[in-house]
Parts: sequence; C-alpha cells; structure tokens
Amino acid sequence: MKKITFFGWSWRFLALLILFYICYLGGAQSLSGKLPDIEPEPGLVPIGIGLLLVGIANTLLVAALVLSSRWSNLRLIFLLSLAYFGAVTFVMQIETWYFLSDITVNSELMPYLFVMGLPVAFLFVPFSVWILGKGRNLNSRISVETSAIPFRQWIWKLVLIAAAYVTLYWLAGYFIAWQNPELRAFYGSPGAITPFWEHTAHTLRTYPGLFLFQVLRAMIWTLCALPVIFGSKLNAWWTAILVALIFSIPQNLGHIMENSLIPGASVRLSHFIETASSTFIFGLIVVWLLHRKHNSLKDLFGIKRF
Repeated sequence: MKKITFFGWSWRFLALLILFYICYLGGAQSLSGKLPDIEPEPGLVPIGIGLLLVGIANTLLVAALVLSSRWSNLRLIFLLSLAYFGAVTFVMQIETWYFLSDITVNSELMPYLFVMGLPVAFLFVPFSVWILGKGRNLNSRISVETSAIPFRQWIWKLVLIAAAYVTLYWLAGYFIAWQNPELRAFYGSPGAITPFWEHTAHTLRTYPGLFLFQVLRAMIWTLCALPVIFGSKLNAWWTAILVALIFSIPQNLGHIMENSLIPGASVRLSHFIETASSTFIFGLIVVWLLHRKHNSLKDLFGIKRF
C-alpha cells in the first residue's frame, strides 16, 4: 500500500471527523420530540466541548480498529460494523431499557435509542474502512494467527468471563456508583446505604434476574470483541487496550454532557467513573482469556506470549 504522508493522514482524519458528526447528529435527530421534558443539570463540560471530545475519541478509536486489522473490504466492514453497534449501542441500550424504563424512558422513546446508533455503526464505520485504504482486498494473507481454542476451553473461559463481568459490575456498582446518595434516590432507594453483603443478599432475593441479565450482557460484549481479537495484527497487549477502549469510551463519554435521561450531574459522574473503569478492565480480561489457547492454569496466569 502506498505510503501516506502526514498531510494525507490529516485530511483523512478531518474527513472522518466531519463524517462522524454527520452520522452522529443524524442519528440523534431520531430522538427529536421524544426525550422527557426534564431540565438536566449542566454537564462536566459545555455541550460544544463535549461533542468535540466525543467526535475525536470515536474517530480515533474507529481509525485504530480499522488500521490494526489484518482484514479488509467487506469482511472488515461487516464484522466491525456489527461489533461497534453491539458494543457501543446495543449493550448500553438494553441496560437503559432494564433500569430506566420506569424512570425517564417510555415505550415510545426506547426503540429510537437503538435507531440512534445505526448511522455511526453502519455508515461511518464502512466509510472509515474505505477512507483509510482498507476497502479493497490487500495482498496480505488474512488468517487468524492465534492457535484455535478447543471447545472445552471455550466453555470454561466463557464461564470465567461471565463471572468476571458480574463481579466487576457488582463491585463497581456498589463501591463507586451506589455510594452516591443522589444516585440511590434516582433509582428509588433513598436514605442510608446498606452494608455490602446485606445489599447483595437483598438483591439476590428481590431481583435475581439482574445477575442473569448481566451474564447475557457479558456474552454480548464478548461476541463484539471477537472480530477485534481475531482480526488484530497487533500483539495481545495492544489488542487488549483496543478492546478495553471500545468497551469503555464511546458509551461513557455521553455522561460528561447534560442528559435528560439522567438529569442529575452527580449521578452521571458516578456512572461515568463506575462503568468506564469496570468495562475497561473487563475488556483486558476478555482478550487475556481469548487471544489464544492456554494449555494449563500455569500457562493462563504466566506472562508467556502475552
């Protein structure tokens, strides 16, 4: 492939950034007139700066995912678009449905929260592949270099992934988000916080489906990570960082801006710290377990090839 100059990369990035805003704001138009009539508290940053950060972060992340892949053309477009939509929109909005349906999200609005993410995933990502020069079959051989993971390993690794996500989700949820009294009140639990084990036991008795729901989300997260892991031409550490970023950044940057679905500024901040940290760590764990087969527990916890 022809070497691209700094000027060439600059105009490509600018073109991608403009295209991202067209797709992002176009998707946001689907929510017009459907958001709750609630005046939100100001965000961490003004809306203009927030949108600038969202655009730059998403553009850089998608560019990194495209350029780090051994794949190209329709294979890369198809798999990366699905992975991006699943990780950035689908997993986040099913949680919105689970927790906010009785608070700020009604049945009319809910489908459009999924529609909002379609342009970025299925227009911006494909155009990024072409603009960055990966829209044609390259001469490099496209194959998964990692050793195939045996079926039995898939089983116990997926069990570990589910356990890791539920553990991270619950610990971050309690020790970060749930410590905020305004957040507890927003979700219908005002008053003093209950001790951790008492709170956990109460949730298991009252809402046992919550943990099964989070296992489902863990499996969807993992499915979205597979195209990045198996298509990456980077080493495992850099691949893990990419997966951690796609799990944590696009979904959470919205918390830095005012938002009528979560109108309280402190509630948004708590969620930002909680989810960005836990999903980043979870992304690292997923790649650690799935980037290759492991022959033993010693192999799993060693530094060999990772």
